[in-house]
Amino acid sequence: MKTNAIALSLCLSATLLVSCKKDGKENLAELNDPLVTNRDTTVNPADDFFNYANGGWFKKNPIPASERSNGIFRTIADTINSQIKQICIKSSEDTNAEKGSNQQKIGDFYASGMDEAAIEKAGLSPLQPTMQKIGAVKDINSLMTTIGYLHTQGAGPAFGFYVGQDDKNSTQYAVFLYQGGLGMGNRDYYFNTDAETVKVRTEYVKHLEAMQKLTGADDASAKKNAALIMKMETELAKASRKLEDLRDPILNYNKMKVADLDKATPAVKWQPVLQAMGIKNANEVIVGQPEFFKALNTMVGNYSIEDWKTYLKWDLVNSYASYLNKAIDKQNFYFYSTVMNGVKEQKPRWKRVVEQTDGSLGELIGQIYVAEYLPKGSKEKLLEIGNNIRDVYANRIKQLDWMSEATKQKALNKLSKIVMKVGYPDKWKDMSSLTIDRSSYCTNVMNANIWEHNYMVNKFGKPVDRNEWQMYPQTYNAYYNPSNNEIVVPACNIIVPGFEGRMPDDAILYGIIGGSTFGHEITHGFDDQGAQYDENGNLNNWWTAEDLKKFQAKTKLIVEQFNNYTVLGTKHLNGDATQGENIADLGGIVMGYEAFKKTEQYKSQQKISGLTPDQRFFLAYGYAWMVNMKDESLANQIMVDVHAPAQWRINGPLSNMPEFYKTFGVKEGNKMFLPENKRVKIW
Repeated sequence: MKTNAIALSLCLSATLLVSCKKDGKENLAELNDPLVTNRDTTVNPADDFFNYANGGWFKKNPIPASERSNGIFRTIADTINSQIKQICIKSSEDTNAEKGSNQQKIGDFYASGMDEAAIEKAGLSPLQPTMQKIGAVKDINSLMTTIGYLHTQGAGPAFGFYVGQDDKNSTQYAVFLYQGGLGMGNRDYYFNTDAETVKVRTEYVKHLEAMQKLTGADDASAKKNAALIMKMETELAKASRKLEDLRDPILNYNKMKVADLDKATPAVKWQPVLQAMGIKNANEVIVGQPEFFKALNTMVGNYSIEDWKTYLKWDLVNSYASYLNKAIDKQNFYFYSTVMNGVKEQKPRWKRVVEQTDGSLGELIGQIYVAEYLPKGSKEKLLEIGNNIRDVYANRIKQLDWMSEATKQKALNKLSKIVMKVGYPDKWKDMSSLTIDRSSYCTNVMNANIWEHNYMVNKFGKPVDRNEWQMYPQTYNAYYNPSNNEIVVPACNIIVPGFEGRMPDDAILYGIIGGSTFGHEITHGFDDQGAQYDENGNLNNWWTAEDLKKFQAKTKLIVEQFNNYTVLGTKHLNGDATQGENIADLGGIVMGYEAFKKTEQYKSQQKISGLTPDQRFFLAYGYAWMVNMKDESLANQIMVDVHAPAQWRINGPLSNMPEFYKTFGVKEGNKMFLPENKRVKIW
């Protein structure tokens, strides 16, 4: 996946192209070309292209106290949030909106989130019915069915659960059980011994204690409960696999009969748990990490029912803390945003509520957004770029010197069958059963979560809908779904900040949209994970043994390359965990460049803003990842994220490209120089 961000819409229709002409030639420098103004020319591009391309912008735009990062995605997000805010305000002021309409639901959701007095008055009352259900637990059976029920309510205690396509039979939906239940998200937070992680762990226990007090416990009980929750989560973490070990789809695919899972976890009967989650008549489940569920089975017997109630109540409050009274919201922000990500101030209330409204009702907002903001011609331009990238990808595969003809034909077949979904879905999800009103913000969020859960579980037993989207059109992001062998690129990916109302040149379009979007996502079909799925989306080895061995040797090189990068002085990147994204970044920039070479801009070699086509292309790729992060957020990212930090998403792939070396004079002795035998060339 590309990254996490929200985007604005810009019209790239040629009829709106605005340009400056000087002596009959375009002079985009007169239009404040960001590729020029973002640079820090005191930095040698051969040593650190990330800061050379973006350092000037970073100096003029420090990270706000309310953000974990700043850059292109934050710039875009602020603009799109302002647009969604207008949709929310307009909807909330529409007193004639029909009950159950998109406008009524959006308006009431937003209004409830902005009603701080009502939220304060409500306190914990929106959670009381669910709290009472937890309080009624009497034995292991009712404990496990209550855990199942909590999953339907937007909480996630004890383990992970979802319904999705069967990795080995993409025509059917399957039930997946996965490791989970950790308040700090990643197992390493519970065990790593470096000073920063120890500090986070210490602060987490303090946070648990503070939250216990805010939800009614006295001092002694709060301290006791915090220690208990930490102990239970640590046991769950101990049984959890590391981030890099979750990348192997074969090792994390363990289909078994429900009756056999019962035998493996004799204290737990799983059919009642599945039914509590809304799954009926499931004879089989896919267990990601069997050892985790064996450990959970042991914990069910070793901890008292009262202990489990304490843990479950905490998980529920933790799931909804941002939508409760100010004291709870503030404490939740302090730990998860300040301690873990270095964010000192909360965003303005309107921005938080707008983002949540979009998160919960994005399908409804998207319909209005498409009609009012989406630029015409976006789908066509995206498809043009995407098809050009696919064409050069096919040519690259044909010319590979390390792959046999037999495997090449299968790779080309898979490539040809990749479905490209761009712009927005042809059919919107039916959210008519979702009830939203102005009485309770927390209840509205919970109702949206319940709807989302029900929508998911109702897929089970039905034919797979290959037309479904997992992103909104107002989202600046993209993804590859191996089970559908598809890439999904919302229309907002067409935008380039700084080129409002005018068409960016092809160097920019192919550096950003071609390379970091289409090229990146297509390469996910051929990274260490995606390459294990066939053209129909099934886990199925289509490689010869010799070709697979060569491929794995090449991916090992990129793992080694990124393992050698350090952040914050001493923290090494996790090359194993990030290898899929690193492979996709490298494949993306290579394919973007190959497609750019076919354009008239490249062939003419005409300079724009004093920059050659090659310089503009690589600077555009640098612009695609113009993200500056706070130290705490960087430390968090390298622990929990399969994406490398932005600096290495630029410097890493470019260090493998001879065209980059030639363009910016990279030589031995420069920091970005790699010996030829260390440069990675896969696709």
